[in-house]
Amino acid sequence: MFFKVNFNNDINLIFILTDTLFTLVYLLKIPSMRTIISVFSLMLFLAACSPGQEEAAGEERAASEITDTLRYEQEIHLNNLRQLTFGGDNAEAYFSYDNQFLVFQSNYEPWGVACDQIFYMPVSGYTGEQPPMLSTGKGRTTCSYFMPGDTSILYASTHLANEECPETPRTVNGKYVWPIYEGYDIFVADLEGNITQQLTDYPGYDAEATISPDGKKIVFTSMRSGDLELYTMDIDGSNLLQVTDELGYDGGAFFSPDGSKLVFRASRPQTAEEQQTYKNLLAQGLVQPTDMEIFVCNVDGSDMQQITDLGGANWAPYFHPAGEQILFSTNHHAEGGRTFNIFAIDLDGSNLRQITYDKVFDAFPMFSHDGKQLVFSSNRNNGGSRSTNIFTADWKEHGEAKK
Repeated sequence: MFFKVNFNNDINLIFILTDTLFTLVYLLKIPSMRTIISVFSLMLFLAACSPGQEEAAGEERAASEITDTLRYEQEIHLNNLRQLTFGGDNAEAYFSYDNQFLVFQSNYEPWGVACDQIFYMPVSGYTGEQPPMLSTGKGRTTCSYFMPGDTSILYASTHLANEECPETPRTVNGKYVWPIYEGYDIFVADLEGNITQQLTDYPGYDAEATISPDGKKIVFTSMRSGDLELYTMDIDGSNLLQVTDELGYDGGAFFSPDGSKLVFRASRPQTAEEQQTYKNLLAQGLVQPTDMEIFVCNVDGSDMQQITDLGGANWAPYFHPAGEQILFSTNHHAEGGRTFNIFAIDLDGSNLRQITYDKVFDAFPMFSHDGKQLVFSSNRNNGGSRSTNIFTADWKEHGEAKK
């Protein structure tokens, strides 16, 4: 259990009633009530932490409170930094359309999973021992995203190909690699975890799906051409169109706020040796993600622009809601490439600036749809472990954050 606190009996009763009401609201699918419940839960959470109501607060509970002690002094764009998870690898957390919930993947063993599965929680964090799991608990999953209406999600899973967790190779011949599981397909599930639709069934890798702001289009990465390319399709899986066609890994794409452009990471092997290495690894279901840059193009693939030329691994890009800047994760600034931080850059490739300053890993930034909050994953405050956790912060566009 994460929050090791002894409340008085009245507070305990209120939390029990709140959790019960929260469950009923979701079973009955009452969207208007979800906001009420999440705000009510946050008010109770803060009340429970007030002086005189908390008898003992464990180290984990103290770390979960809204505070700026988790923020580095240089992180002037972040206020009220809050840690939402406390163990395992938690990543790719994305906001619901109403900005009230987050869907994410985690491999935290105490939650009963052997490898990455999909979970969701209010933006204020979850109550109880764990958040609800929305995937099947079988195979490996990745890249979840809320569907329009916030009553369902889509995500990729290998469970149809194999219900066991696939192996995760990390290095081949001394090279750091990512696995590209050919069993991945894209599914839609409701908020009780029931799969309601399978959107892809082509042999090979189909994953990394995200949805346009208007809820009409999906972009994803597929191996169906023999290379890792971007594709779009309508929200129901129809009208499939190929977006990219250059040799290299194109992935992690997101739509611009107006839905007209895509931002994504891409490798572009240039020499004959680099191209052969890429092809050899891909034939083994692997890619080497250590040389990637950020690209932007129109949704149909036209007007392709390389935004970064930094060297190293530049990835996990996301548009600011104003549409004129991009946040992304990079190690270009770190000697040896072992530290990843979030940077911002203007759409024309100018005005590069550092946003986060953790000494190990910050990545997967996403803005709330109103631009007021940022969610990302970080190794900060993990007690020296390898845990990667989810954090949210109020976004400060101009001026310094509170010290």
